[in-house]
Amino acid sequence: MHNKKTPKGQKPHKSHQVKKFSNQRKAETPDYDIKKLKSAEVKEKELKDGIRLNKYIANAGICSRREADKHIADGKVKVNNKVVTELGFKVKPMDNVAFEGKPIRREKLVYVLLNKPKGFITTMDDPKGRKTVMDLISAAGDERIYPVGRLDRNTTGLLLFTNDGELAKKLTHPSHKIKKIYQVELDKPITEEDFLKIQEGITLEDGEVKVDNLALLTPDAKSLGMEIRMGRNRIVRRTFEHLGYEVVKLDRTTFAGLTKKDLARGKWRFLKEKEVINLKHLR
Repeated sequence: MHNKKTPKGQKPHKSHQVKKFSNQRKAETPDYDIKKLKSAEVKEKELKDGIRLNKYIANAGICSRREADKHIADGKVKVNNKVVTELGFKVKPMDNVAFEGKPIRREKLVYVLLNKPKGFITTMDDPKGRKTVMDLISAAGDERIYPVGRLDRNTTGLLLFTNDGELAKKLTHPSHKIKKIYQVELDKPITEEDFLKIQEGITLEDGEVKVDNLALLTPDAKSLGMEIRMGRNRIVRRTFEHLGYEVVKLDRTTFAGLTKKDLARGKWRFLKEKEVINLKHLR
């Protein structure tokens, strides 16, 4: 953990700026070498045994695996012109799959990293018409991508988007303990006693909070760096609120080894192939 204060980001986009951004020309998505993104064992297994039908449908960007199971059970899916209702059915590479009468194919895999500004909610759409993170990445190709996890409306920093359901599941499942680093700014200096309490572990209503690293970033003890591998809802804010502090600013500076280097607030970029491979091999 570096005891240096992260430079402040740019101001959030206003609504008219988002609209302008949304109308930009679609970016050309990179062509990742899928063979490199899969281990030899996985490739051989898929070739020999095929992949589950619900996974194939999810990989085509139609819906989640759970929703796909329902569509399969309802008889909406055909493989080689025959209705398949068996949930564990395996699809081979040469099979033809159709959903509600329309042929589907695996979507091109896309991986987008956003430096989220304040004031945007992490959701695909919002009935109340509030600004969403999807407004900011609308020019990132035609594939339907989803946020991996979430950042609340007032939290800034790194947010990953993809249509790679397998990777998204890996990065959000608690068992994988993906590392995240936050810069936290409090309304008042943290006491040494409370600092030690967080380091040692505190207990909230939904269980114990284990922090991997905690460091003071400024002499006034209001700015801290926090490294954590837990993914519970609003875990960082709730940790400090439990001890009587208000989190004035919260910024995620690192996620699963990805950083904000050369990525200004409100901007996005496609991941490099090497970065995707690194995410695939995270332990």
